[in-house]
Amino acid sequence: MAGTVLKTEAVPVRSDADVVMVRQRVRAWVNEMQFSLVDQTKIVTAASELARNTLEHGKGGKLDISMLQNGYRKGIQLVFSDDGPGIPDVRLALTDGYTTGSGMGLGLSGSKRLMNEFYIQTEVNRGTTVSCIRWK
Repeated sequence: MAGTVLKTEAVPVRSDADVVMVRQRVRAWVNEMQFSLVDQTKIVTAASELARNTLEHGKGGKLDISMLQNGYRKGIQLVFSDDGPGIPDVRLALTDGYTTGSGMGLGLSGSKRLMNEFYIQTEVNRGTTVSCIRWK
């Protein structure tokens, strides 16, 4: 575990409106945690991309937001999970420009660059969990 969990919130990701709610809730959290405006933008952008992937590719799921403390550092952890088809080739999916949809293919790889830690657990026909952390 990356640190002690200070608080959590679950947000469903089942519709376009939920993707908007993810952005709003994550922005509220990072604002409360007093991340810089630049870091807030990075975290909200990553959350938006990952929520869109959860909805479009994972057929819906949820986001668990956690405030972490690890010694003197505080961070925000975003865990997106779904029970969708999974990712057959994670390495390929993390390649800039690779897309299975109509996007630019920067969702996963771009989100990984915007966060400090980034992990993917996936199993074909069983779903995907993407966990990422941004430290303050």
